[in-house]
Order: sequence, then C-alpha cells, then structure tokens
Amino acid sequence: MRRRQLDPERFPDLSLSVIKLLGRGEYVLESPGRQTAGHFGLALDQYTHSTAPNRRYPDIIEQRLLKAALDGHVAPYAEAELQAIAAHCTLQEHNAAKVERQLRKSAAALLLSVRIGQYFDAIVTGASDKGTWVRISAPTTEGKLVRGFEGVDVGDRLRVALVHTDVERGYIDFERLT
Repeated sequence: MRRRQLDPERFPDLSLSVIKLLGRGEYVLESPGRQTAGHFGLALDQYTHSTAPNRRYPDIIEQRLLKAALDGHVAPYAEAELQAIAAHCTLQEHNAAKVERQLRKSAAALLLSVRIGQYFDAIVTGASDKGTWVRISAPTTEGKLVRGFEGVDVGDRLRVALVHTDVERGYIDFERLT
C-alpha cells in the first residue's frame, strides 16, 4: 500500500513484476499434523478457496470434503487420491493457462502486425537467460527485446521499435532505440 501511494503510476508495473517472480500456484494436500507452506500471497497457514462447483473440479472435491466433515462422515477420498487429484488439477490448470496465454499473444501479434517500424514507450518486465521482455501500453502487450537488451534491468523504461510479429507463434519482437 505504501508503494502504491508513493508511486501510483508505476505501481502496476511493480505489482506485475512481483507476481511474475512468485511463479505459478499449485494445488497441494494439507494433512493434519503436517506443515505446508500455506498461501504466500495471503500470508495464511490454512487456506482454501472455492468458486462455482459446476465450473472447477477442485471446487467439487473441496465441497465433497467439507460436506463429509460437516456431516461427520469419513472423507470420500484417501490421502493418496487427494495428492493425485491435486497434481492432476495443477497440471490441467497450467495447461489451460498456456492455451489462454498463447491466444492472447497471437491476438496481440495480429493487432500489432500492421504497426511494424513504429516506436513505443516500454518498461522492462523480465530479464533472464531466455530473454528480456518489455511491455508497451498502447496497446498493453508484452514482447521480447531482441536487440539492445544489454545492460537493461526489470523496471527500466525504454523507447523501442516494433521489428517483427509472428501471429501463429504469438511472437512480438522489439529493438531498443538509442
């Protein structure tokens, strides 16, 4: 909240960077008497979350467990089953997120394909061995900095030129302007 108040214009960029650094979530089984990491973002040791059970399989499992507990019945799943269900749900959620991400990238590449050669203000949102990534704001989208990435770091503001798009792969490539 303090960072948001100090720099409200750049707070969304900071927030996105922190979320990216945290990595993906996963479903885990918390058994009585065993320590788990809990929910980092909410700073809770014991956490559960539910949406509409007709939409998400993990919610159906959670509600079956809660119903059994409230009715005083034995849990409808053994611990090994719950661990397998958690791993399966995590994998399926990550697979769905990949498809959604690919669709968004391809749509952005299509939208920007007519703007090759144009200049944009950008912010560096990621830097790793796989590449350096920048986000532009009009339209808000992310792409790879393929030239001029030396010496830049997350949070740096740059002026970039759009040099290439590949709609099928969802690639958007920029080069840094000097």
